[in-house]
Amino acid sequence: MKHKVVGRKFGRNPSHRKAMLRNIVTSLLEHERIVTTVPKAKEVRRITEKMITLGKRGDLHARRQVLSYIRTKDVVAKLFDDLSPQYADRQGGYTRIIRTGTRYGDAAPMAIVELVGYEEAYEEPAVADEEE
Repeated sequence: MKHKVVGRKFGRNPSHRKAMLRNIVTSLLEHERIVTTVPKAKEVRRITEKMITLGKRGDLHARRQVLSYIRTKDVVAKLFDDLSPQYADRQGGYTRIIRTGTRYGDAAPMAIVELVGYEEAYEEPAVADEEE
């Protein structure tokens, strides 16, 4: 039985797993949208929501806690300056997981993980005005 066992192992040793999750969380906060497998997306969602909650606190101790997990200072600055104010009135649920089907090579279930409120810059195709 799996009582009180939290987290997924992904077939990796603990240091590899920790480094992988750090990299994925950093990429998600940097780009605000990533494509990964569904189990990784579910695990990354847990960590990312904790990081955003620390960013909402905004004090020095919270910044140091985030820096102990996310080692890129630019991403931490973005989290505290840009992302956290967006979620100031939100009580949780900062990420969204959208399932996209299976990967061609190994049929792994894939998903898009994005921050709520992510707006992709679309360029509308230029429609030529045809006047007669």
